[in-house]
Amino acid sequence: MKLKQISVFLENRKGRLKNAIHALSEEGVNIRALSIADTSEFGILRMIVSDPEAARKALEKNNFVVRVNDVIAVEVPDEPGGLDGILGVLTKRDINVEYIYAFVEKKGEKAVVVIRTEDVDEGISALEDAGIPVLSSEDIYIL
Repeated sequence: MKLKQISVFLENRKGRLKNAIHALSEEGVNIRALSIADTSEFGILRMIVSDPEAARKALEKNNFVVRVNDVIAVEVPDEPGGLDGILGVLTKRDINVEYIYAFVEKKGEKAVVVIRTEDVDEGISALEDAGIPVLSSEDIYIL
């Protein structure tokens, strides 16, 4: 139930984000979720996309440094405490969360949380053991 995430190194210059997004658009790759972490000199664009391999190829063809890594996606009730429960499960099993970002489903009843843990397999195991369904890439793309 691992989800593939595209991470793109972006120099903090005018037009770099636009160029990356345009490269995906030209290839017909749909972005389902994204997050940008930045410093004054560069940023890391993290995305869940409809076709990770096509995204990787399109971005590399346009001279971007790209990495594909595994992350976990879970549905969380879109209400106070929803995320706290997920993080509690991981903390109880001593699993470190490296980063996290979320988006709300079109229906607005649930949020989808994307989680990167030090050990993705252990993170999935902990969540599943707690009865928290881990979403597949197919689940994400139909939202």
